[in-house]
Amino acid sequence: MKIYTRTGDAGETGLFDGTRVSKADARVSAYGDVDELNAWLGLARASLADAQLASMVEQIQRDLFALGSRLADPSHRIAGRVTKVAVSTGDVTRLEGWIDDLEPELPPLRRFIIAGGVQAGAMFHVARTVCRRAERAIVGLGDGAVDPEVRIYVNRLSDLLFVLARVANARAGVPELEW
Repeated sequence: MKIYTRTGDAGETGLFDGTRVSKADARVSAYGDVDELNAWLGLARASLADAQLASMVEQIQRDLFALGSRLADPSHRIAGRVTKVAVSTGDVTRLEGWIDDLEPELPPLRRFIIAGGVQAGAMFHVARTVCRRAERAIVGLGDGAVDPEVRIYVNRLSDLLFVLARVANARAGVPELEW
């Protein structure tokens, strides 16, 4: 199978239900933002020596493939029959559990944090902002365009990415810069 198909040369792409849409379509933009987020997380994971955080990031990356699949499936054709594309309340609960487990390591927030620190910490800050952009794009699709769990997952993920940035810096002994 060749990597190029030439089917997108006219500026269109196919969704899972066979619909052809513009590559500038809001749904394509939303799953493109999720794909970018996944790539940033891959870069962050590659810089991590911390096995616990790397394992969390790998699971998040797997979740993001599922989430992107859900966004590319407006007719919900694969949702019911392909379990690995499920995004559930259990996934959100897992993110919340990680936040609850990690936060005790951190000093309380008193001010805004200036993004930076060690390489992984800085990358998690970038990932957090890309996650927020993806969230805005998903919300922009309108009510009913995606399952509520998708929006909730992305919202909670941005919170976790902020915590991961802080934890990566704290575990490396790098103090946060406050604004």
